[in-house]
Amino acid sequence: MKSNETDLSVREFMMTGFEIPRSFKTFLFVVFLITYVFTISGNLLIIALVFTCQQLSNPMYFFLSNLAACEILLTTNIIPNMLYILIVDQSAISVSKCLVQFYFFGTAATTECILLAVMAYDRYLAICRPLHYTSIMDHRFCVCISLCIWLVGFMATIGTIILMGRLQFCDSAIINHYFCDREPILSLSCSDVTDVKVVSLVFSFFITLWPFIAIIWSYGKIILTIVRMTTSNERHKTFSTCSSHLIVVGMYYGTLIVMYVVPSSGQSFNVNKLLSLLYIVVTPLLNPVIYSLRNLELRNALKNVLQRYQLIKPNF
Repeated sequence: MKSNETDLSVREFMMTGFEIPRSFKTFLFVVFLITYVFTISGNLLIIALVFTCQQLSNPMYFFLSNLAACEILLTTNIIPNMLYILIVDQSAISVSKCLVQFYFFGTAATTECILLAVMAYDRYLAICRPLHYTSIMDHRFCVCISLCIWLVGFMATIGTIILMGRLQFCDSAIINHYFCDREPILSLSCSDVTDVKVVSLVFSFFITLWPFIAIIWSYGKIILTIVRMTTSNERHKTFSTCSSHLIVVGMYYGTLIVMYVVPSSGQSFNVNKLLSLLYIVVTPLLNPVIYSLRNLELRNALKNVLQRYQLIKPNF
């Protein structure tokens, strides 16, 4: 009997990607390829600037470089295979490779959620408790908290992956998505997925909502501090130091909460595909743009590097 179950079990999924006309797939391939190149280049540039420029040695930029590394992991885990699916229309992937892709997706998403919360706390200390900032956010603390964030990121999804690895897939083997997300995988299982959904919901609550609450608390304190400032120029200057981070938080968390915390009944996979593009394609691309365009220190650091290697004139 066991051998028969093994013979019936699905060992490979077929990913459909985007079910759209061929001509539009070619257009999307070009757009996503260009987006991916700019995403990797922009985030690598941020990492290089932070680790080579002395003026970017403060904690805010250290955590920003970690965020850039997280975006590289997220996009590289998904977009190359998504581009391949756009070329061949459908792509086969083994169950084990599918779970590995979901694991690294969960790792990147978890790490980014916690990083955004830590970055909000960093801004809270810098604005609301400036006299204690340097004593709390010293280099050793930043390195330790960064290592802890990545450790939690790599460990948080393991329980869900173990439970998903025990599922049987013995009916349809078609994933109506362009990457191995949780709901499309569970929809194919002929096993009881209650345990997986409960563990995933608890995971989503702690990893998504608690950091989000910490961000709301931090920015609540920051806004109160800004309101109490005497001049509008001082208020504008202070708020500009955290406005970039606030924009990124709004885009990233808004999508994640709708996708993984709010009950998904009534949401079609086509809607989920569009929503997931926001944090897989759009946010990783916009992060370097938002931070570089709205941050004078980053722009000056880039200008100094370009001048050092004589790529632009000193009076540029």
